[in-house]
Amino acid sequence: MGIFTCLKKDPSSNARRGVVHTRRGDIQTPIFMPVGTRGSVKAVSPRELEELGAQIILGNTYHLFLRPGCEIIEAAGGLHKFINYPRPILTDSGGFQVFSLATLRKVTPDGVKFASHIDGSRFFLGPKESMAIQRSLDSDIVMAFDECTPYPATELQALKSLELTTRWETMSREQPLNDGQLRFGIVQGSTFPELRKRSAREITALDFDGYAIGGVSVGESEPEMLKAVDAAAPELPWERPRYLMGVGTPRQIVESVARGVDMFDCVMPTRLGRHGAAFVENGRTINVTAGKYSRDFTPVDPECDCYCCRNFTKAYIRHLFNVGEILGIRLLTLHNLHYFLNLAAKIRHSIEEGTFAELRAYYSADFSRSAN
Repeated sequence: MGIFTCLKKDPSSNARRGVVHTRRGDIQTPIFMPVGTRGSVKAVSPRELEELGAQIILGNTYHLFLRPGCEIIEAAGGLHKFINYPRPILTDSGGFQVFSLATLRKVTPDGVKFASHIDGSRFFLGPKESMAIQRSLDSDIVMAFDECTPYPATELQALKSLELTTRWETMSREQPLNDGQLRFGIVQGSTFPELRKRSAREITALDFDGYAIGGVSVGESEPEMLKAVDAAAPELPWERPRYLMGVGTPRQIVESVARGVDMFDCVMPTRLGRHGAAFVENGRTINVTAGKYSRDFTPVDPECDCYCCRNFTKAYIRHLFNVGEILGIRLLTLHNLHYFLNLAAKIRHSIEEGTFAELRAYYSADFSRSAN
């Protein structure tokens, strides 16, 4: 059995229904992966994640390295035991976080010298260090160390970044991991299709277990993002899983599935939930803290069967936000995560039933309209 099994291909697009096989269980794809950067999906317990149907979550190498540190996590028996989450975990390499520290870093051929955003302590993180940390965390899917190209970038800047990424990912591929850990390479190239194609060819030549399209959702427009996927996805091997990093909105997920992507992550469900925004059935968001909901005794989404919508009203949730009660944040976070995980389940079902084209048209038509 390989790493990825394609169960069905959609006749109207490149969408596919598949399974990623890991040592801690199979992951049904297309799949949305909740983000637990510091070892916790914000405001949600592992038990609740299981009840929501989450199959895999993310952790982040950079943040876990700084706090609590590898020694503590190793002493606990690895990241799964430390956070009491038994299902698969994917860890990002830390490259994006180091990228975000532009004023606190210095890039070298072998990695990045940077100052901690917490206390200014100096560290060095490169392919060898990132792989060693992820081996220590014992995550199930390990991401290669790359440079996330800033946006906007000139073609020359993107080319130099791509070349550095290829160097770093070659080094990442050579580092030892624990038995059963899968290693994914990352395609860069900014908004330049030919660079995306070149990066995909160079990274796939390294024979990773799976492949990610990175450097998107960093400020570019949605058409530019989808153009990057259009360029890279056809260059990635059919028999390996494909992951679009940090994306995105419901429409972006559906459109990327149509282009052959299997795996997604985004902080949007939890971040918007913390700020009073909720996703509703057709991909729009509503601001539950708005005054017009003060006497609205209907669920956030009458079509939703999550815990929040089965038991509470917009008026009550608005009240919770107004008085600073954390239950409001928790309820909207649970709702939004349910929405995204349920969207992935709907996509899988539509591919199985041959109705993906209809689902795609539905989300494309409704995405631009706001319910506010």
